[in-house]
Amino acid sequence: MLNQYARGLFTRLFTPLARWLLARGVTPDQVTVAGTAGVLVGALVLFPLGHLFWGTLVIAVFAFADVVDGTMARLPEASRRRQRTEADTRWGSFLDSSLDRVADGGVFAGLAVWFFTAGAAPAIGTGALLCMFLGSIVSYVRAKAESLGYDAQTGIAERAERLVATLVAAGLVGLGLPPVVLLVVLLLLAAASAVTIVQRMARVRAQVTAQR
Repeated sequence: MLNQYARGLFTRLFTPLARWLLARGVTPDQVTVAGTAGVLVGALVLFPLGHLFWGTLVIAVFAFADVVDGTMARLPEASRRRQRTEADTRWGSFLDSSLDRVADGGVFAGLAVWFFTAGAAPAIGTGALLCMFLGSIVSYVRAKAESLGYDAQTGIAERAERLVATLVAAGLVGLGLPPVVLLVVLLLLAAASAVTIVQRMARVRAQVTAQR
């Protein structure tokens, strides 16, 4: 849901940057890789050191690469400069989706490491791992459904919602809010992810039934 409303706004906002990068020979794939690397630095370096606010800030900045690379790929300049083919487009989509999973796993793993160790809040660490586990299933169910020709793009907790809620809560805890705030958010996200899995499976089941 958040993707639908925010992507158009951010696309317009980042189009000048996308054109500037293309003019200097930067490719969408390079932006995808750089963005994921930046997210992992914030998640797997700063979070485990207890710098929740600064880690969140770094992740938020590099997460916008997910919008920039897509904007670059859709601009006419990309096709003209790189002779971008349909195969290139499909590879870019595959790379972007795969590295999204890496980035998401890094965020929750970084939180888990901190709260299982010096953060001394194993319940929060468990909540982070639960979100990582269920979030991966949410993504897998959609990918598998689409590979079989079905539509599973539904649910109350898609990737954008899960990531934004987690980062906002982590950043606020880093600024001084009690850690229980993050625990509550993670547990709610885990529950919402479980509901989303059921919703997506039910949607695919309905499509299969309609084909009989």
